[in-house]
Amino acid sequence: MSLDPAALLLLLSPLLFFTSVFALGLVAARKGEEVWDDYESVFKETARTNLEDMFLFIDPQQLFLVNVVAILVLPALTLLVTGDLLIALAVMALVMFVPFYVYRAMRQHRLRTFEKQLPDALSLISSALNAGVSLNIALENLIREQPAPLSQEFMLFMREQRLGVDFDTSLRNMERRLPLDDFRMFTSALRIAREVGGNLGEILERLADTLRRKAVMEGKIDSLTAQGRMQGLVMTGLPVLLGLLLFFLEPDAMRLMFTTPAGWATLAVIVVMEVLGYVFIRKITRIDV
Repeated sequence: MSLDPAALLLLLSPLLFFTSVFALGLVAARKGEEVWDDYESVFKETARTNLEDMFLFIDPQQLFLVNVVAILVLPALTLLVTGDLLIALAVMALVMFVPFYVYRAMRQHRLRTFEKQLPDALSLISSALNAGVSLNIALENLIREQPAPLSQEFMLFMREQRLGVDFDTSLRNMERRLPLDDFRMFTSALRIAREVGGNLGEILERLADTLRRKAVMEGKIDSLTAQGRMQGLVMTGLPVLLGLLLFFLEPDAMRLMFTTPAGWATLAVIVVMEVLGYVFIRKITRIDV
């Protein structure tokens, strides 16, 4: 008894369907595993590099485990509270990328603190050199009298010197950890003084005075542009606040924004316009000295 080809195809179609689904699932699982491995390696390497540069000795593996728990728990809680899968996925994406922005913010704060400490440190080194002590003793006094992060950076510099690292190599290592124009002027002054000589104390004192004048000018600019920056924050946060208020006042009407293609398109336009507006305002109010 021979089966009709159409009947045979009908009988085999469930098998073909489940085989295709299994194959696609296997490929997706392998691809997902590769993406997760890449994320883990990038997370650990970024954490290790940033934390070591900030003298925070925390195990990157522990931080990654905390991040994994947050990725699993926070979206689940969001899904239970809101019942919206889209919002839960957005929270998951946010949790995955927040650590990188946290590292960046911590690093920027450390660099700004170092930049504020630098003029006083240069004056201290200049006074010590003019008193007749050597550069190494002046740096030792600087380490004892100045707080972190400046003392930490120069302590590492002095330790490298004691271990026999070349002076210029140690300076380059500091420049890598502290990518600041003000600090590069200091290292350039040190290199020039070592190569051609000169009164390093007087050079550093003039550099400290220049940096103080620059800081005063930057403070005045920040004061004059503070209103514009605040307006940017208010204008960016106002639509979000109004959206939240409307969601609680008219949930049925606002739910269409998250459950229909037209609502998704509207949200996309809102997000793009909000980001562009905030970026333009930041560009206008940011003045480099």
